[in-house]
Order: sequence, then structure tokens, then C-alpha cells
Amino acid sequence: MKKQLLFMAVAGLFTTIASAADLYVRENDANAFSTVSAAIAQASNGDRIIIRPKTNGSAYVENLTINKSLTFVSEYNYNKYFIKGTININPAAGRVVTISNLSSGDFTIYNIVVNGATTGGRTTINLMNCYLNNVDADSENTTTNMSGCTVSGYVYFSHGRMTGNNAQRMTAYNTSADTSLAANDIEIIGNAVSSWIGNQQSSYNFKFYNNFTPGFGVYAAKTSGSNEIVNNTVYQPLGGDVAPIYISINGDPGTGGNIAIMNNAISFAVAQTNACIQNENSVAIVTASYNVSTNPFVTEGSITQNNNTGAANMNFNDTAYTVTGANVNAGNPAVSYTDLDLSRNDAGHYGGSNSWENYFPADNGGKPQATHFIVPRVVLNTGTLNVSGAAYSK
Repeated sequence: MKKQLLFMAVAGLFTTIASAADLYVRENDANAFSTVSAAIAQASNGDRIIIRPKTNGSAYVENLTINKSLTFVSEYNYNKYFIKGTININPAAGRVVTISNLSSGDFTIYNIVVNGATTGGRTTINLMNCYLNNVDADSENTTTNMSGCTVSGYVYFSHGRMTGNNAQRMTAYNTSADTSLAANDIEIIGNAVSSWIGNQQSSYNFKFYNNFTPGFGVYAAKTSGSNEIVNNTVYQPLGGDVAPIYISINGDPGTGGNIAIMNNAISFAVAQTNACIQNENSVAIVTASYNVSTNPFVTEGSITQNNNTGAANMNFNDTAYTVTGANVNAGNPAVSYTDLDLSRNDAGHYGGSNSWENYFPADNGGKPQATHFIVPRVVLNTGTLNVSGAAYSK
């Protein structure tokens, strides 16, 4: 009986795989679709739409509505196809939409938009190796995973993982609390962000690792949650009206969760505040340790501190995305924070196991790209070793 059940399960798997199809979009090809919209209309859930970039880099001029689980790829390896139009993704429980090698051109009005909340489950959006204007994916019960993308404007997402992207602004944001909760945290890892990285999401913990950015803004946090801002380079040469790491959460003291700020390299021009970290209202429980700053290490609000260094000599380059100097071997000496070469943690975005080196350059010669790894830092000689990762081919 067990063998029969197993056979039925395998047969069902083969049936599912066999049902998926490849649909081609090409200009001047009678055997292919001439528009992406026409391919979407004929596609079924699980199908892949393969788009040939037009000659001379011209665009498919059309607005798209994606109402199925589909994958969109370029016919030519690491050669982007150009769609001039807004891409609307209709949410549905279990829907998965993957888009790789898309270029939206330099038109701020053409965005990727998730049209509303998902009921009874979650919608998942995967964006890989794309050139985009803006991403609006802050709807309830939506997971957005984005890797190797350049975004000329903002990225708003309610849940997901951002790795190895270059964007103007990146914010985890929810219009309302998720009702079908995802199992993992919000992760923003190894990104170059020219304006701000923020969290306004209260349904999940957030992990901000190894980014190069002018600042962080935390305006909401999960009650009793555990959050981390670790091994980032925070460089703000123009100054601002708040600290480069700014926490402002409404509520009663202690309800803003725990936020650990560690191993960051910080430099900023003093404007309206000389604080490296502000915990306005002191709603969150904030600890700051092993951070290194070119400024005197000044904080505002309730913050537990240890082993922070101020007035340190460091050099920052926001074009080459480098930091050198007193940050070397200045991070937490615990084994779990060691660098890739197993030396002591370097404060800043190259330090630790989530080093910037894992995510940039995003191109890497058109080779397949690993987007994330979960590997234990200490391996014992007994028990089970669990390793997981995510990747995509360009």
C-alpha cells in the first residue's frame, strides 16, 4: 500500500512538471507571440515566458497585468529585454511571479506594482537582475525577494529578502498587519542604497546586514521582536536632520522590541544632531556594541552601550563602496562574527559571514549568482549540519 501511494505521488509530480510550457515572445517571428500580453493571455500557471530583446534595444510598449504564476526570462543570457509600461501583479494565495533580466528604462511612471492584499495565503514576487524604476510591493501578505537589481527610485516591500541590489531607497513597509504570516524575517543584506534603508513593518523581525547606506530609519518594530543592524557601513557626508541610525517608534517603553546595533562603521557630517544613534521615545530596547565612528560616539535616548569607538580614523568611498582604517579587526571578536578569512570581524559592510564580497559585483560575468546562504558559523562534530541557499542563473 505504501508503494502504491508513493507511485501515485511521483506520478502526480511528473504530471505537474509536464504541464509547464515555454512561450516565446519575439518581434518579426510568425511562430512566436509578438507581445508579452498575448503570451500571458495564453499561458497557464507554472509556464515560462521567454522574451527575445528587440533589436537596437527598443521596447515592448505595453502595460502588463500578471494574473497567473509565471516566470519571465530573457532569451539571450544576461541580455535584458525592455518593457516600456507598468507591470501590475494581481495577488492570489500561492501565486509566484518571477521576473529576471527586465529593463523598465528611465521612466519613473513605469513601476512594478502589486495590486492589493492577498487573502487566504501569500503572493511571492522574485525580481532578479533587473533594471527598474520603482517597486510597490507593500501590500498585505506579499513576499518580495530581489537580488542583483538596479532600482533608480524606491523599493517598498512588506516582507522578503533584498540582496546585492543598488537602489535609491529601500523600506520594509506594511499598510496593515499581515494575516497570513511568513515563516522568516525581513532581510536586507549587501545592498548599496543612496538615500535610506528603513523599517515600518510591525509583523516581522528585521535583519539589516552588510549594506552601504547614508542611514537607517526604524519607525515600527515587532512587539518583543529581535532585530539587528549589523556590519553595515553608514556614510552620510552631507548631514541630515536626524542621526544616521534613527529609531522613532510610537508606543510604551519596551513595546518596540529589541534592536542590536553592532559592528557598524559610521561617518557623518554633523547637522541638527551630533548623535550617531538616536532612540527617540525610548520605546525600543536598543543595544550598541563594537561600532566604530569617525565622529565622537554620541547617542540620544535609552541605549545600552559597550566597546564602541569614536573619533576613529577611517576613509570612506561611496563610489567604490569601500571603508578602510580603524574598522579593521574592530568588530565583535566572537567566532560567530569572524570574517570570511576567519580573522576577527571588520566593522563595516565587508565584515562577517554576510560580507559584501558575497553579493557584489552582481554581474559576475553573466554567471549563475548565489543570492543567499544560511550556514552555521560553528560546526560541531555531532548532530546534523543544515545548509540552505538561494540562487538564479542569468
